[in-house]
Amino acid sequence: MDILIKPIAYVSNQIKKRKDDNWKNVVSIIKLNKDIPTSSISGLEKFSHLEVVFYFNKVRNSDINFGLRHPRNNTNYPKTGIFSQRASKRPNLIGVTIVKLLDIGNRNITVKGLDAIDGTPVIDLKPVMKEFLPLRKEIRQPLWAKELMKQYW
Repeated sequence: MDILIKPIAYVSNQIKKRKDDNWKNVVSIIKLNKDIPTSSISGLEKFSHLEVVFYFNKVRNSDINFGLRHPRNNTNYPKTGIFSQRASKRPNLIGVTIVKLLDIGNRNITVKGLDAIDGTPVIDLKPVMKEFLPLRKEIRQPLWAKELMKQYW
């Protein structure tokens, strides 16, 4: 079964090439497509954070990984399956990031901390509600993941 997904918006920022770290201070504008009514974002300004679902449109199909690999191709990290990583070269090329909402004006949603490059298609936006977050319990992750993420944000 094929699934057709149309972008609702595109990312606009100063990041033109993929990078691995230092996304914390990146400010991006999510520009709604003309066919998406502004009423669709009514009330979004009441939230402090958004979850942005986007499409890694710059990844070549030949680079997609379905199996084991070293995270960031760093042999100091153990080989793990692609679904044990947050890499961009994943089967359906979908990225998800929680960002800080800075401003909403007309068709533009300004956010901070979105790890997507300029021109990235946005598939969906969702408000972050604390009841959906797992902070009620301890987060478990391997040591390599903590090491890898040191400079990400």
